[in-house]
Amino acid sequence: MSLKSLVRELKEMRDGMGSTPRRGRGGVAGGATATEGMMYGHSHGDARHQWPRRPEPEQQQGRWANLPPELLLDVIRRVEESEVWWPARRHVLACAAVCRSWRDITKEVVKPPEQCGRITFPISLKQPGPRDTPIQCFIRRERATSTFLLFLGLSPSLQGQNDKLLLAARKIRRATSTDFVISLTADDFSRASSSYIGKVRSNFLGTKFTVYDSQPPCDAAMSSSNRSNRRIHSKQVSPRLPAVNYSIASVSYELNVLRTRGPRRIQCTMRSIPVSSIQEGGSVPTPTSSLHPVSRRVCSSSAVAKGKQPAIDVSSAPPTAPVRSNGEPLVLKNKAPRWHEQLQCWCLNFRGRVTVASVKNFQLVAAVDPSYGVSPAEQERVILQFGKIGKDIFTMDYRYPLSAFQAFAICLTSFDTKPACE
Repeated sequence: MSLKSLVRELKEMRDGMGSTPRRGRGGVAGGATATEGMMYGHSHGDARHQWPRRPEPEQQQGRWANLPPELLLDVIRRVEESEVWWPARRHVLACAAVCRSWRDITKEVVKPPEQCGRITFPISLKQPGPRDTPIQCFIRRERATSTFLLFLGLSPSLQGQNDKLLLAARKIRRATSTDFVISLTADDFSRASSSYIGKVRSNFLGTKFTVYDSQPPCDAAMSSSNRSNRRIHSKQVSPRLPAVNYSIASVSYELNVLRTRGPRRIQCTMRSIPVSSIQEGGSVPTPTSSLHPVSRRVCSSSAVAKGKQPAIDVSSAPPTAPVRSNGEPLVLKNKAPRWHEQLQCWCLNFRGRVTVASVKNFQLVAAVDPSYGVSPAEQERVILQFGKIGKDIFTMDYRYPLSAFQAFAICLTSFDTKPACE
């Protein structure tokens, strides 16, 4: 059987699993069993590729699990090397969704974005980008619904259904702040949903923002300050809600007291990324587990089944638990633009990725003390750049040590109203 025929048969088998009823032992394995949502789905009324919802418990392995490991490894390697771009890369997800043995080998073959420069699984969105070439994305703003969609690619394609949706966010205005709720899907922004992965919250003036993650960063320690020893009764908390949000970064905009014209001044403190990550030989802890661990549940299923109403101890995980990395946190600042006399405007070299002048445009570089021994070239390297290319269309290019989730959260802060900064 040729490689294309094998992939085609896998795809047909996967598509048929959604309508195949569950069987007893010896039945066909369920296609939506991947622990990290490694399937390829659609939202209602939208043909764009986006991550699926939380998978169901795994069923039986099926006949495909009996392939020799050497043959299976060779097949998956060929599929991974041949299907580089979306939407063709969905075939890699189809391999991971066949059964447990296929999924384990697929996760072994597919490298994180830092090594391969590609986004494959949902967990890739919280892994650092490549060190050399940035991952290029674009953001589409939908004013009617206050929604922001992050897609993978240089720019919107002529056929919108071919754009790979990575993340989505919805802007929610409150009396004293603004929230950007970040989700894996474009049609569900509830914190009770398994697609919820974090949020961004501003202060009243829109000058300071805090980035929250629904999961604790890999190898990050919880700060001992501002912990609460309250115990909350289970009736007061929905069992489906995440137990905690972890504060992983803060973004601040400098106040423009004199009301002078010019670009915004931004500073980002990445609490989950140490300064040592950009030193020679440095690294960032890379999460490899599922985006939806069982530990996110507030109440255990056994307690609910027995009808008990246990108290929930949130002393070790307060609703806004601060996170600190091992060492000083990495600080990013916007790269200072230069004034162009002929054009009479502030200019930055976006290398053709930004075409429309806007106060939202920025480039972020590392702001490191000389005592850390970071080379000048590394300090001038653009880690994140964001800019406008059309009406409600913006580009976002990020690289190591930021992840797609962190970069998207920082860019969302640029969309909030900032009367005190302009």
